[in-house]
Amino acid sequence: MRGGTRRTCPASLARIDPYGFERPEDFDYAAYEEFFSTYLAILTRRAIKWSRLLKGGAGVQKSMTLKRYIRKGVPLEHRARVWMGVSGAQAQMDQNPGYYLHLLQGEKDDSLEEAIRTDMNRTFPDNVRFRKGSDPCLQRTLYNVLLAYGHHNRGVGYCQGMNFLAGYLILVTRSEEESFWLLDALVGRILPDYYSPSMLGLKTDQEVLGELVRTKLPAVAALMDSHGLLWTLVVSRWFICLFVDVLPVETVLRIWDCLFNEGSKIIFRVALTLIKQHQALILEATSVPDICEKFKEITRGSFVTECHTFMRKIFSEPGSLSRASIARLRERCRARLLAQG
Repeated sequence: MRGGTRRTCPASLARIDPYGFERPEDFDYAAYEEFFSTYLAILTRRAIKWSRLLKGGAGVQKSMTLKRYIRKGVPLEHRARVWMGVSGAQAQMDQNPGYYLHLLQGEKDDSLEEAIRTDMNRTFPDNVRFRKGSDPCLQRTLYNVLLAYGHHNRGVGYCQGMNFLAGYLILVTRSEEESFWLLDALVGRILPDYYSPSMLGLKTDQEVLGELVRTKLPAVAALMDSHGLLWTLVVSRWFICLFVDVLPVETVLRIWDCLFNEGSKIIFRVALTLIKQHQALILEATSVPDICEKFKEITRGSFVTECHTFMRKIFSEPGSLSRASIARLRERCRARLLAQG
């Protein structure tokens, strides 16, 4: 039956999705079609509103209206422009003409180049646009963006995980230079110290999630504690890859819409929503491998595929999550990590 579906399906249900990713063998075409037919109507309505908001070609200015629009989803045709505007990447690019090309033409760093090359074939093997035989092949574009960033931010250089971020940026912007400046916004400003050699920012935020779970979902925290399980074992990929290759593409892009506009707090909202929604399932676990498996399970299925409903949930399910409370938790968790050495 599935083969028959493929022969007659609309573009949204093709074997390759609109971003070039191959759908898995067990992809539920029927459930996706049911979701997408409703979502398409939402996208169409949003696209008309966005076109009105962005008419005239002026720069994207942060506002409460824009925040509300972004939370409801940015149409793909406007996504690069909106991300560039709200993240500050556009301003950086405008203030530094020619800088990206200058970085690519700079002196060679053999160890940096080797580290990036090693990860090329590991980046989205299930995406037809990143395969060596494809035309055009995005591997060269990805290599350039990562190399330029390694030269630009020598304190970070290149860290595994950045290839997935840059790859998504390239798929959305279709521009090397814009992808570079958006990567700079993520790694340099939105997620400081996530990708530095010590990864202190990343480790801190995983600890912060643990503290938030302890407050908001104490039964899950108690389960983790009873097995001596560190949060890094179950959520590190969520944080390092910003849910890339963890959640469905369209859902990740909706998360990133908010991440570029509202900052890293969004990651906690997503993580808490996933855990809260599946708390009963997680609490069934009786061993460390079982808990790890449950945390993989909660990133699959209709809840995460239906991105519009999912995004509404992340702003209601976790409850209040003020910047001040996150800042206090970060301070406490960072001090604890530094004390541990």
